[in-house]
Amino acid sequence: MIEANDLTKDYGNVTAVNRVSFSVAEGELFGLLGPNGSGKTTMIRMLTGQVRPTSGSARVMGLDAAKDPIGVRGLVGIIPEQETPPSFLTAEEYLRFVASIRNLDSVDERCDRWFDLLEFGDKKDVLCKDLSRGTRQKLMFAQAFLHEPELALIDEPLINLDPIMQRTVKDFLQEYVRDGGTVFFSTHILEIAEEICDRIGIIHNGRLLHAGRVEDLVGSDRHLEPFFLDLVKGDAGA
Repeated sequence: MIEANDLTKDYGNVTAVNRVSFSVAEGELFGLLGPNGSGKTTMIRMLTGQVRPTSGSARVMGLDAAKDPIGVRGLVGIIPEQETPPSFLTAEEYLRFVASIRNLDSVDERCDRWFDLLEFGDKKDVLCKDLSRGTRQKLMFAQAFLHEPELALIDEPLINLDPIMQRTVKDFLQEYVRDGGTVFFSTHILEIAEEICDRIGIIHNGRLLHAGRVEDLVGSDRHLEPFFLDLVKGDAGA
């Protein structure tokens, strides 16, 4: 579903992502972990064709993300780092706008499903500019999955949600993958990655330090946090 080869992105003299290679198979829940500023968001932007790499390549669902960014974004679901639905639309108008762009049918049913699942139906007539950050994040989550994509790329999906809604979203993502979907998401919350990911990658200062299965790292007396901290601190010290 995703194949990245030597992806690099420079911003002037700063290298945000430095020759990163990895793959994500169909039906995986892959978590990209790293401290703030490590390159996670830039990686998602390159994979979704929002930012062109300085060098290297990325294929997403068989498409070159740099050469066919619209094609990639037409297929996948995306939740950006910042929840930014149009301020002048209501929550329901925004979902209907997304459904129109994607030429979806059964729009009422699709919208109602997400208002019910994420428990914000009482906000459907509220302008996006007046929604709380948590509700805006629910809305962005709904738009990403409205067309039932085979692949979703998500930047920090749970950061503004309360513990109850975090549980709902984690359950949904795991069910989505069990049903054949694929998820690539970035986070710096290690507990979430340890709980729901099949595989993880750890990125620091733009370089991929590790990629592998979560079950190979954790056991009855081992957790992801000490492995992550030792790896990142060791890289920083080096």
